Amino acid sequence: MNEVTARRARGGGGSARRAERTAVSLETARFITRNIPNFEILNEEALQIIEWNAETVLEEIGVNFLENPAALQRWRDAGADVRGERVHIPRGLARKLCATAPSSFTQHARNPARNVEIGGRSLVLAPVYGPPFVRDHEGGRRYATMEDFRNFVKLGYMSKWLHHSGGTVCEPTDVPVNKRHLDMLHAHMTLSDKPFMGSVTEPSRAEDSVEMAKLLFGAEFVDQNTVMTSLVNINSPLTFDATMMGALEVYAAANQAAIVSPFIVGGAMAPVTVAGTLTQVLAEVLAGVAYSQLIRPGAPVIFGAFVTSIDMNSGAPTFGTPEAAHITYGAGQLARRLGLPYRSGGSFCGSKLPDAQAAYETANSLNVALMSGVNFMLHACGWLEGGLVSSYEKFVMDADQLGTLHHLAQGVAVDENGQGMEAIREVGPGGHYLGCAHTQANFKSAFWRSDLFDYKPFETWEEEGARDTEVLAAARVKKLLADYQRPALDEAVAESLSAYVARKKEAAPDAFI
Repeated sequence: MNEVTARRARGGGGSARRAERTAVSLETARFITRNIPNFEILNEEALQIIEWNAETVLEEIGVNFLENPAALQRWRDAGADVRGERVHIPRGLARKLCATAPSSFTQHARNPARNVEIGGRSLVLAPVYGPPFVRDHEGGRRYATMEDFRNFVKLGYMSKWLHHSGGTVCEPTDVPVNKRHLDMLHAHMTLSDKPFMGSVTEPSRAEDSVEMAKLLFGAEFVDQNTVMTSLVNINSPLTFDATMMGALEVYAAANQAAIVSPFIVGGAMAPVTVAGTLTQVLAEVLAGVAYSQLIRPGAPVIFGAFVTSIDMNSGAPTFGTPEAAHITYGAGQLARRLGLPYRSGGSFCGSKLPDAQAAYETANSLNVALMSGVNFMLHACGWLEGGLVSSYEKFVMDADQLGTLHHLAQGVAVDENGQGMEAIREVGPGGHYLGCAHTQANFKSAFWRSDLFDYKPFETWEEEGARDTEVLAAARVKKLLADYQRPALDEAVAESLSAYVARKKEAAPDAFI
């Protein structure tokens, strides 16, 4: 299961530098460690009010656990007041249960060099999740296929700034609903060696995810280590359905991580005010995380917050808005006070195309997520049309821009080299720094540079076809897919995974609902 790495000897001169620039690179940056402060928008009084109100919601209003008698009994045994399918959680109980969840954990990849730390000062970037449609520059918008899914996994594997392969990078509609999770997991496990996510669309599919992970990593390793993260959405407001809770039960019991995440469009599934929405977010997360700890104390879990606003004229979700930023900042503070890793943010936009609207909204969302202290960012690249579309071109545009987050998070170096005093002394008044020793020693790493944008003079740009960013991105997609090389995988492990998928597919008729 070890990655096979080949190193080519390099000669000197311009030809060697050109070869270095054009060589296929499989480098993946290490997950981000922040050396900059988090932005905290709420003062102590506001935080205490929201926390008090969230506990009031749990105790007085309660939360629904639907079609899950076992969950209701677990809550009764824990001391909650259960009335029908409504669970009223006494003040302080949920927070007490949450205390056993780890503040950080390692998600292991099959290539150990690509393990990620989730929590603390880290930020792990994962691609778009869930769209039923895809879009590319030549073919336009269409339903996603399994070929598209595999392409996005390959693009994620080839992307330097992505640390994680993700989960449902698009929904392959040409494969039966009850079997597509097998093909998707198989793609993540064989086409990439980065960490990945498990299936949550039905508890038995979560069980398949765990079983396939045992084939890939070994059963004992999976029981003692986290090798998958899964997305468990809450049906806001205040409702936990049997499907998602069933998946949560499987993953928690198997010691695998779950993102407990309210899915909120403000004004539709939560109050229109920031404080009101944060109150509901905290109440839902407290209940969901506490329930995971009833299954297995110490099971890894992430405080999730997917929150956006709504256009009151059309009813469509809006992204990159100030209100969403306020909630993202505030939820980060609440997560840290609870001692849990935090998931939020992404390359969110409502645009139909990878255009200026998409760029503005995405930039707003990505920078807010960095500053709010997010530890796991799902949807970090490829999101288009409010999450309905996985865009090939936007995937590589976003993935390129994730490099800026890495460099922003480094902070400002004030060591001897960072101070630059020798350069200032060498150049003196009226000179320039292009040829000084300090510049020569640092020029390769001093400034972040996009691998996608065009920095050429106008005349050169015009001669090369006056290509805009979408056209450049389309060319980069083709190059990355052409350059893709499958990471090495032990032959016996590969055969066992293929056999498991074939056996499970043959055991049930196709179902498309």
